[in-house]
Amino acid sequence: MADDRPASVFFFAPFVSSTMAIEPGWIDYNGHLNMAYYHVLFDRAVDEAFGVVGLGPDYMDSGRGTTFAAEVHVRYRRELVLDDPVRVTLQLIGFDEKRIHFYSEIRHATEGWVAASSENLSLHVDPATRRVAPFPEDIQANLSVMLGSHARLPRPDDLGRVIGIPARGREGHTARPDTMAFATAGARVRH
Repeated sequence: MADDRPASVFFFAPFVSSTMAIEPGWIDYNGHLNMAYYHVLFDRAVDEAFGVVGLGPDYMDSGRGTTFAAEVHVRYRRELVLDDPVRVTLQLIGFDEKRIHFYSEIRHATEGWVAASSENLSLHVDPATRRVAPFPEDIQANLSVMLGSHARLPRPDDLGRVIGIPARGREGHTARPDTMAFATAGARVRH
């Protein structure tokens, strides 16, 4: 008699993508990887990691659901050039019935240094209605296993960073929100 139970999902902590190459058309006039293509590398790794959870292209094709990016914070830390092989690590930070919070780093595949980090919030969406919807139970179970594995990892230093110019005496100039002028006619600051 065959065992009909689904196979357990196993996750490395963190998830590590396949090795990826930088394509010649991605190099900009500065001679390094254009910022848009860091996002392509992150996105390809997310497809790999989400595929292990059951949220890959087959999941979308089945009509059960898909994920949409809701918020992304990228920090560029070191240049990548054409001959740099890269891998992306992904750490699941948390999830609820409709959202996934995760953190990724693009690393040089042979030297290990971090080129960029990305903190993300993705939404589970019903492709028929294009509205946010709960994950099916099997996907939530897989995410629970992944989170259990990733919960042992240290909290990433770049997690929850805020963009801003630090106050450094008089040489730095930062407008207060209530005194900013807006180019758009009729724009108002709400407190």
